[in-house]
Amino acid sequence: MATVKITFLGHASFRFESEKGTVIYFDAWLDDNPTARMTVRQVRRADIVIATHGHNDHVGDAFEICKRTGAKFVGNYEMCLTAAAHGLKMGTRSLAMNPGGTVKVKDVEITMTQAHHSLSMSPNLVKGPPAEGEYFRPDSAVTGFVLSFGNGITIYDSADTCLFSDMQLIGQMYNPQIAIFPVGGQYTMGIREAARAASFVRPDVVIPCHYGDIMGQPADIAGLKQAVKFLSPNTQVAELKPGQTLTYTASKFRTTG
Repeated sequence: MATVKITFLGHASFRFESEKGTVIYFDAWLDDNPTARMTVRQVRRADIVIATHGHNDHVGDAFEICKRTGAKFVGNYEMCLTAAAHGLKMGTRSLAMNPGGTVKVKDVEITMTQAHHSLSMSPNLVKGPPAEGEYFRPDSAVTGFVLSFGNGITIYDSADTCLFSDMQLIGQMYNPQIAIFPVGGQYTMGIREAARAASFVRPDVVIPCHYGDIMGQPADIAGLKQAVKFLSPNTQVAELKPGQTLTYTASKFRTTG
């Protein structure tokens, strides 16, 4: 049966592993992440590193993991310019995209979608001094991603965002079986909005992230489960602790005669 492994690394960071062994780090923030149980030095291999935007809790260790493992970095064009300043040459070591675009690496097609959130490039990752009076540098856009694996399993990670009605189109276009939503309710949507997002996308599984007392963003996951059960009865909520892995196995059927 077709499978994919999803390991929650903490906060909004994930490790995906395809059935063929392709390893993807998504919004990798490890070393200074108070919820993470692993460090960058413990990353043994990676094929792809994706960053949804330039805030440090999403792009924090992305470039370093790429340099240590030889992985390709995937992000928007401006993020790839920053990656190039860190030695990840655009076109070979980094792949630039914008919403609506798709790139393929090994057995996964990566499609960028829109998201709605504030944007700026993490100062500690920007090379060179800022211009006089400059407060922040934009990173172009905050985006979600759809990962479509060769075995038919698809993951949609909305990244940091509010609820928006076009999530229905993402569900209809890509039919993700797994959706990852932020639920902290202060810097992103909360449980009420995430439950509605589940009803828009209608995946088999929703994995909540970007919440927790240690991050100052408590969330009632029991309430989320109750709301999702009401709004999208065929969707289950999988609450993962840092270090836990969810293995999704695609359903299948057989007819004879």
